Amino acid sequence: MKILTEEIVIATKGNCDIVDITDYARNVLTKSKLSEGSCNVFSIGSTASVTTIEYEPGLLKDFPKILDKLIPVYSKYHHNDAWGDNNGHSHIRSAIIGTSLSVPFTKGQLILGTWQQIVLIDFDNRSRNRRVAIQLNGQ
Repeated sequence: MKILTEEIVIATKGNCDIVDITDYARNVLTKSKLSEGSCNVFSIGSTASVTTIEYEPGLLKDFPKILDKLIPVYSKYHHNDAWGDNNGHSHIRSAIIGTSLSVPFTKGQLILGTWQQIVLIDFDNRSRNRRVAIQLNGQ
C-alpha cells in the first residue's frame, strides 16, 4: 500500500464561492499511477468545505440560497463578538458540510457519478488562497 500526498492552492472569491476541483484530484491520481484505493480530499482551514455536487448553474445558485436560510450571514454569532471578523457563519457552515471527502478509485479512475463533481466551497467573507490536501491510499 502506498500513500501519496499533494497540496494544491485554489484562489477563491469567498462568500460561498463553489469551485470544481475534480480535475485536480484526477490529475494527482493519474500522476500517481495507482490503480485501486481511496482518494481523500481535505480543505485546510476552518471556513471552507469539500463535498460533491452536480456543478451546474442552477445548483451553484441554489446551494448558497439554502445556506443563507439555514445559516444566515448576518445573524448574531458569538464568534463575531469574540474576534470581530464577522465570519461566524463561515465556521458553522464549514463544520456542518465538512472539511474532507473520501472517494474510492479503481482501475486508476475516481468512482464518481456522471453528474457528481468534487467541489471546494469557501464560506469566508473575503477572497482567499485555499490550501487543499489530496491524499491517495492505494496500490
